[in-house]
Amino acid sequence: MELMGRALRMTVFVDDTDTWHHRPLYTEIVHRTHGAGLAGASVFRGVEGFGASSTVHTTRLLSMADDLPTAVVIVDEEDRIRAFLPQLDELAIEGLVTLEEFRWCTTWGRRP
Repeated sequence: MELMGRALRMTVFVDDTDTWHHRPLYTEIVHRTHGAGLAGASVFRGVEGFGASSTVHTTRLLSMADDLPTAVVIVDEEDRIRAFLPQLDELAIEGLVTLEEFRWCTTWGRRP
C-alpha cells in the first residue's frame, strides 16, 4: 500500500500506569488500531511531563518514576481515523487526544 497525500495523525496522551482490563492502556489502543486495520501506531514514553494535575512526573528523581507521560501516535486517512474515535470513547481515556493534518509519502526522496 502506497501512502501519499493528506492524512491525519492522532496522538493519545496517557500515563504509562493507566490500564484497561489489567494490561497497559497504550497496549490496548495499539491492538485496537491494528485490529481496525489502520496504517500505523507507535508508543513513545516520555521522560518528563505534567498534565491536568500540574504535578511534574520525571525519571530524574532517585525514586521509581511512575505515571510517566506516554503518547500513542496513530496515522491514517482522515475518514479512517475519525471512524476509529468511538473505540477510544469505549476506553474512557482521561488523557488528551489531538488530531493533526499532515502530508505523507512512504518513499524516501519523493515529494507528495
